[in-house]
Amino acid sequence: MPRKPSVPNRGFRVADQIQRDLAELIARELKDPRVGMVTINAVEVTPDYAHAKVFFSLLTGNPDEATAGLNAAAGFLRNGLFKRLHIHTVPTLHFVFDRTTERAADMNALIAKAVSSRAKEE
Repeated sequence: MPRKPSVPNRGFRVADQIQRDLAELIARELKDPRVGMVTINAVEVTPDYAHAKVFFSLLTGNPDEATAGLNAAAGFLRNGLFKRLHIHTVPTLHFVFDRTTERAADMNALIAKAVSSRAKEE
């Protein structure tokens, strides 16, 4: 018989807490000049809490440099999470640039263009 998790949705709650704590750590304690105005969009944690994929977006700056800076600071950030979280295993952090906001802006521009061309035809 499959074993049920002892606490339902614990993985989602841990991911949410990691997201909040990382946002605060990056904003207040990370001094890397490659990392600018970063927004943590989502965190996906593996079921064994060994790894966490952190999706982020940038307000300004180069995404490749920011990814390199965040991945270089992953140990420092993991240590900060270890002090804040009360779980047995703090996951190894892997940062991934999230292009969802860019794609959404492109789609909005295409929709606006289609609507304006349709209005001109009528």
